[in-house]
Amino acid sequence: MKKGIIILGSSNSFGNTHKIVSYIAEKTNYPIIDLKTKHIAEFDYNFNNKDDDFLPIIRDIADNYNLIIFATPVYWYAMSGILKTFFDRISDCLKIEKDTGRKLRGKNMAVISCGSDDILKAGFHMPFIESAKYLGMTYTSDVHSWIENENIPETVKQKLDNFVTTIL
Repeated sequence: MKKGIIILGSSNSFGNTHKIVSYIAEKTNYPIIDLKTKHIAEFDYNFNNKDDDFLPIIRDIADNYNLIIFATPVYWYAMSGILKTFFDRISDCLKIEKDTGRKLRGKNMAVISCGSDDILKAGFHMPFIESAKYLGMTYTSDVHSWIENENIPETVKQKLDNFVTTIL
């Protein structure tokens, strides 16, 4: 089994995406990092924010996990802003934290999206796929999910169970 971690990038720590991520975590025993509970500043060309929570988090991920699952609600047809900020900060690993950036090579990336319905617009996964390529990671899989009446529908549970099979 791959040692994985889930990065939850939602503005709502206990919203629909959290429900989906909790379902996956229960099946995989992967820990969840809730970015909403962390202080991660936007990318800064002068690296004045290097003392926030980003570098310790990315170092831990690079040192201890071989699968990173990014989980995001679909906001305006794209990943959440909080997750985009996390991705932008990976640039730190190309400039001031190069050893950590090199450790990302060969790791696996997967994506969980959660929207208001079952339709996901084409192109949603492109930033993840291209980032994985650029970093020398393998983009393994993705799954789109949604909630109905505050619950995970059975059709979504089946999709999530298939996703778990692909990442384990």
